[in-house]
Amino acid sequence: MGRRIGIMGGTFDPIHVGHLITAEMVRSAASLDEVVFIPSARPPHKDGARAASAEDRLIMTERAVQDNPYFSVSDMELKREGPSYTVDTIAELRARLDDAELFFITGADAMNDLYRWHEPKRLLCSCKFIVATRQGAPLDELLLAEQFTAEERSHIQVLPTPHLEISSSVIRARIRAGLSVRHLVPRAVEEYIEKRGLYREHDKEL
Repeated sequence: MGRRIGIMGGTFDPIHVGHLITAEMVRSAASLDEVVFIPSARPPHKDGARAASAEDRLIMTERAVQDNPYFSVSDMELKREGPSYTVDTIAELRARLDDAELFFITGADAMNDLYRWHEPKRLLCSCKFIVATRQGAPLDELLLAEQFTAEERSHIQVLPTPHLEISSSVIRARIRAGLSVRHLVPRAVEEYIEKRGLYREHDKEL
């Protein structure tokens, strides 16, 4: 039997402890051999903070996972030219990892919007989905039943996780306001943000 590989995509701008806690809980509960974090490309923010560059986000993600031997980072989406779709990422990983069993880790909000993604049915059949649900953000079973067949939905596994009031946008806002983000992001990430001066106010002309 092949290895069980979890995939956690996101902009990770910045990556925070909520991402790490969710990934570790899923890894343990689903008996995954590894969780691969894949930073994605994204446009600049509209919340008043500068977006970190792709290189900065990659380095922060690498620093965040460095103490967990079950975590790794891939820059495959950052290297891809043109639109980067999850279905293409899964296909590329399947080609690289051969007989590995792939598990895409996501939240209920994203899962409820899966039908809007690029080639959602192909994606759902190309790997298994582990949906990390939390109180106040349930999976919309009726919506999924309307959009996908029972066979397609059989690829979805729900895993309740703690509700953590942590988000990248809140972290960016706190940094912009000069407030501490200690314990919201790993110390190595906090130090990198400070060193690089990330997420400060826009210049006046911007």
